[in-house]
Amino acid sequence: MRSHCSPIRISFGSAAAQDKKIVIGVTCDRTGPTQIVGTVLCPAEHDYFDYINATHGLDGFTIDHPEIETQYKVPAAVEAYQRQKQQGAIMMPIYGTPQTHALNERLEQDKIVGTTPGFGIAASADGAKYPYLFPIAASYFSQGAAAVKFAKDQLGGSLKGKKIAYLYYDNPAGTEPIPVIKDLAKTEGFELRTFAVPPPGVELTAQVLDITQRYKADFVISHLFGRSPSVSIKAFKANGYPLSKVVGLVWASGEADIMAAGGWGVAQGYNTMQFAGAGDNYPIREKIREMYKKEGKTPPADMDNTVYYNRGLLNAAVEVQALRNALKLAHDQAPTGTDVKKGMEQIHDFSLGGLVPPLKITPEDHEGGGWVRIFRVKGNGFVPVTPWFNAYRDVVWQQVKAAEQTQ
Repeated sequence: MRSHCSPIRISFGSAAAQDKKIVIGVTCDRTGPTQIVGTVLCPAEHDYFDYINATHGLDGFTIDHPEIETQYKVPAAVEAYQRQKQQGAIMMPIYGTPQTHALNERLEQDKIVGTTPGFGIAASADGAKYPYLFPIAASYFSQGAAAVKFAKDQLGGSLKGKKIAYLYYDNPAGTEPIPVIKDLAKTEGFELRTFAVPPPGVELTAQVLDITQRYKADFVISHLFGRSPSVSIKAFKANGYPLSKVVGLVWASGEADIMAAGGWGVAQGYNTMQFAGAGDNYPIREKIREMYKKEGKTPPADMDNTVYYNRGLLNAAVEVQALRNALKLAHDQAPTGTDVKKGMEQIHDFSLGGLVPPLKITPEDHEGGGWVRIFRVKGNGFVPVTPWFNAYRDVVWQQVKAAEQTQ
């Protein structure tokens, strides 16, 4: 039975299908500080799993995808992990960077694959060091590097003598890109100042005033999430700072953030970084609508928040592709977590109709290349202003290796 509001969700097929069941344990924050993301991203994951089940798209196996609400709290996430492991989960889409740090060793010990698209431990791009953890999308290291490259392009091809402000949510996720950006400040010759926003991130008037009036930044890299992106957009607007000189990393980049800031008219020119395609023009979205219509139901309003919904689709789709590869390795028997790990490492050139960037996940690179695309608020939507790109991969991997020494 499909539900988009229940914190615990279990889907079953026929009795025969239950005998060939693969369990993916979903955790989510639908009521805590990052619910603006969870209430859209998590339903999208379930929709994709249901679509695969409805179309018999997994060689006779049914995906069982129970969800446990964690409110973005680490103890709740650890408890959820234990419960889902007991239910037989061989893969888990993890929710949150603090939660990833808490669960990584358990994943490796239990040989359960965890996915952390666009968050988590940036050093987990190194598959040799983190064998069961898969970022499968641009890490915070890669996002920071890409933001610097975008700023450089926007400022005429050189950052020498420029002032870059890094505005960030003050937790492990917010601080993670800083080493990469500091390295690039040295090589590209720009001045960098960082501006921390204490949780819950609903008051940052002082930081924006400092950036715009005192520091007089030439460009701003904004790494905020939850309620803080919308607050920052309004604050920059109030201080007369052009939003075309701001790029929000991936969790400051959804329609919900724009609406909370006052709508498309307020946010014109704001640049958003994406690791999945934004907007509605992807075939898989229409297929999911058709699934709902065949069941006599109206497609959910969640789909209108395309950024976070599409990210949920990316996460689920990459996981399903890994399962397909794993089933081949297991000769169509129920795969183990080790089979799923190997299946994940065989994902090459999987695009989901353009919604997914050109990932190439290997035993060495669990990030898949660190691809992003910049979209800009124009009119009543997001318009792409770059192709898929990655940047400064040598600097990113230097930081991956350095981070491993401290973890």
